[in-house]
Amino acid sequence: MDMQTVWYTVAAALIIIGLLGTILPVLPGLPVMFAGMWLAAWVDGYLHITVPTLVVLGLLVLLSIGVDLLASLVGAQRAGASRKGLFGAGVGSVVGLFFGLPGLIAGPLLGAAAGEMAHGRDWQQASRIGLGTWLGLLLGAILKLALAFAMLALFALALLV
Repeated sequence: MDMQTVWYTVAAALIIIGLLGTILPVLPGLPVMFAGMWLAAWVDGYLHITVPTLVVLGLLVLLSIGVDLLASLVGAQRAGASRKGLFGAGVGSVVGLFFGLPGLIAGPLLGAAAGEMAHGRDWQQASRIGLGTWLGLLLGAILKLALAFAMLALFALALLV
């Protein structure tokens, strides 16, 4: 196997891992996708994926980071989450990874609710805040996934042209 094939394989792996990272909270999805796309452009000598295309892809990555932070904060703030609730949502997200899809869905909600209960809220308030925080995280994930597919479409279009 020649080195060019090895580099393209690494680039494809990074793009796939990055795409998975848009739904798995522990992986930095779009930055990893961008790294794979940049690697593929470098291997190709920037013939198909040009510097302007990479700049646009990079701007989409920056936008995704902003969207992710904003969606999470807006969801939590609208629900009235405390810092303990936000911390609980983060811990719940990480712990949820070990329980597959049900854990990914329930982890942030339960973590935020537990954090709010530790903050002194009753279970009804904590549940409402946990749900609001989870909805913000879900909105962020949906928007990141949309940006990931926009990046993939731009990358594929650049390869075809």
